[in-house]
Amino acid sequence: MRETPSGLGYRMPAEWEKHEATWLSWPKDPDTFPPEILPKVEAAYVKMVSALSRGEEVRILVDDKMMEERVRKLLGRVERVRFLALKTADVWMRDYGPTCVRGRDVALVKWRFNAWGNKYDDLLPDDEAGARLAALTGLRTFTPGVVLEGGSIDVNGMGTVLTTEQCLLNPNRNPSLGREGIERVLKDNLGVRKVVWLKEGIEGDDTDGHVDDIARFTGERAVLVASERDAGDPNHGALSDDMALLRAATDERGRDFDVQEVPMPPRVQAEDGRLPASHLNFYIGNGAVVVPTFGGDSDRVALSVIGKAFPKRDVAGIDCRALVYGLGTLHCVTQQLPAPA
Repeated sequence: MRETPSGLGYRMPAEWEKHEATWLSWPKDPDTFPPEILPKVEAAYVKMVSALSRGEEVRILVDDKMMEERVRKLLGRVERVRFLALKTADVWMRDYGPTCVRGRDVALVKWRFNAWGNKYDDLLPDDEAGARLAALTGLRTFTPGVVLEGGSIDVNGMGTVLTTEQCLLNPNRNPSLGREGIERVLKDNLGVRKVVWLKEGIEGDDTDGHVDDIARFTGERAVLVASERDAGDPNHGALSDDMALLRAATDERGRDFDVQEVPMPPRVQAEDGRLPASHLNFYIGNGAVVVPTFGGDSDRVALSVIGKAFPKRDVAGIDCRALVYGLGTLHCVTQQLPAPA
């Protein structure tokens, strides 16, 4: 029988547990971020790296030495940064990078990445980029052979994982696995005992409903959930359903969740449709929580609610109106490497 992380005592830590480092890949794909957008995206990256590097090392993947030198100049005096020469197609480290688990040591789970249901052929090579990153670490790596992206799951570190039916039960991922099969995969590889299924994600999300835009753990039982109170907005119905499911759900010990709302930002529009802007795509570092902002009244509310959830961390709002043009923001471009136990 194949050994599984869970069977060997590994579990996926909560994001707020101590990190050794954060991985990210520097933006450069002109299809994702055209030349007129890229400088603003890079400015957001500089602010993100500056905030996170105060509490942990930030490891930045670059294509070559020329890119490294350019990024060094952009970062200026930012410290605790290490560069890794590893070519990637795009920036979505959360989804193609390895998921980290921890037991007596740290190990990796390298899922298959099929560019969100084979939507983007030019991004399929990032499956191999994630495998190369895993190999560079020298850490034990499990390969379940299952298509899954890191943005589709969120854990409390105690045995519960949040996900959505729209994503993990989508036939463009693992058509031979039903709900029970997916639950077994999550339990075997993340060390969880309870799977909480939400329904759908937000409009404009090309990932088929990643949970990291709609509901996030901030404690063992504390969950922030996105809300849209405008009944005329397409997100209203789906987010209301997800909130009702969370309020009715329980954790791995049968306890109710403490559910708090975070308002959706105003609609962010591109020429070909709505962009998936959400304040819940925040990333929790050792010393800072970086939160996407979009220039509306909801920014202040989101920063306040998230700040109260993490009173011992700095909460840094980062303007993501340019970054979301690529259909993701701060959580999507980061992946944490936990510190050893």
